[in-house]
Amino acid sequence: MFDTVRKHQRILQLVLLLLIVPSFAFFGISSYSSFLDKETDLVKINGKPITAQEVDSAAKRQAERVGGNAQIAQSLQFRQAILNELLQQRILGFAVNNLHLQVGKDALVKSLQNIPQIRALYKQDGSFDDARFKQLLASNGLNEEQFYASQAYDLKIGQFVNSVARTEIGSPKLSEIVSTLYEAERQVQALSFDAKDYLSKVSPSQEDLQTFYNSNAKLFESQEYVDVEYIVLKADPKEDAKVFSEKADQFANMTYDQSDSLKPAADKLKLNVQTQKGVTRFGATGVAKDHPLANPKVVQALFGDEAVKNKRNIEAVQTSPGIFVSARVITFHPAQILPYKDVAAEVKRQVSQRMAEKLAVNAAAERYAALEKDPKSTAGFASPTWVSRNKPGNLVGGALDDVMSINPDKFPALVSVQNPGIGTILYRIDQVRQPTGLDAKVHKAQAQQIQALAAQSEFAGFMAYWRDVAGVKVINPLKPPSSSSGS
Repeated sequence: MFDTVRKHQRILQLVLLLLIVPSFAFFGISSYSSFLDKETDLVKINGKPITAQEVDSAAKRQAERVGGNAQIAQSLQFRQAILNELLQQRILGFAVNNLHLQVGKDALVKSLQNIPQIRALYKQDGSFDDARFKQLLASNGLNEEQFYASQAYDLKIGQFVNSVARTEIGSPKLSEIVSTLYEAERQVQALSFDAKDYLSKVSPSQEDLQTFYNSNAKLFESQEYVDVEYIVLKADPKEDAKVFSEKADQFANMTYDQSDSLKPAADKLKLNVQTQKGVTRFGATGVAKDHPLANPKVVQALFGDEAVKNKRNIEAVQTSPGIFVSARVITFHPAQILPYKDVAAEVKRQVSQRMAEKLAVNAAAERYAALEKDPKSTAGFASPTWVSRNKPGNLVGGALDDVMSINPDKFPALVSVQNPGIGTILYRIDQVRQPTGLDAKVHKAQAQQIQALAAQSEFAGFMAYWRDVAGVKVINPLKPPSSSSGS
């Protein structure tokens, strides 16, 4: 986001969007004041707005910076990320101004000397090339006053963010307690009651099968699918990059502007209109992974309202470097409930599985009740293993939490864990120990995680506070460029 903040990656990862870089990424943010004199449109911060025009301009600059085409800049998701970033910049800027933070001359000079482009302007004799410096600023649309103000502003932001960072350092004692809990090992034995072991004991009636089918018709629904046509623009290795870039823009613009047909773009760029039937939400079947209709973005767009209901071309998608695709739906085939006779075998499989699972769960409950009366019994249990939160073995999720949360004073103890669709597992826990030879790297990693969580919580509260103080108010929701601005 800002040059100074970039030096504090951990904080940045917690609170700032890495997707966006500011307008003058060469030096940092250009000038906070440049955002102020705009007409109210989307959001107000301290009575000052962020406009749709600002978002559009920033989106276009960022799309160009990451090598994307114009279609990326028009994406609502991309533009929303831009808006979020601008909003965060404004809130931080408001807080800095509100607190009247100042930057000393020495700190500013040191900051400037850390910029590689500035260091490169020092000659071998130690003198500074002032002429090249001014030329460099001019090429980025800045004068010296704006540049120094920008750097001073970045330093203020850095000081502000670091003031929060210094409050998030987790207590070493807390880190030690957490590490000890994660390292503590418990001896566990498992006894599984799996539905598959009870399948031979079930025999659903025809009435059972028909009732299940009637009550769960959605489970036996065919996938919706579409028949489509598409065109692909590929770069010619012998072709000049600028020429291909112009073709790509033409491809994107024509398929978007003349969205009722692919033919105009195909004719203009001499492309073949290809067809593919039976494309589901998982893509076209039987095609290579790099096939245009196997691309998730292409497939997702084909099942959007504009493509399905209005039969419009999807916006051009760059599926890989030098390859652009556009497609349109010819026919949409909605999902349908399959007749019972076509799914009878699957109905029987599912009903049998459910009945067997019920038997497994009941058997586990009976065994659990018996073990409560004789907790020392280990008959049927697997060999004991030692597990911990750091080394959970086969225990995951709720099973691990249940096993590790039992009070050792109650050992030997039992835990019953249901696995929907499978059955039940009983766990017997009878010992606890603290292992020797602790891993210093694991300790350090856990301490860092605690600090990161503390930082995240601290900064979230910090930003929420200044958001309220700045009086952030949403005026209008962000809309596509065509309807939200004249761009």
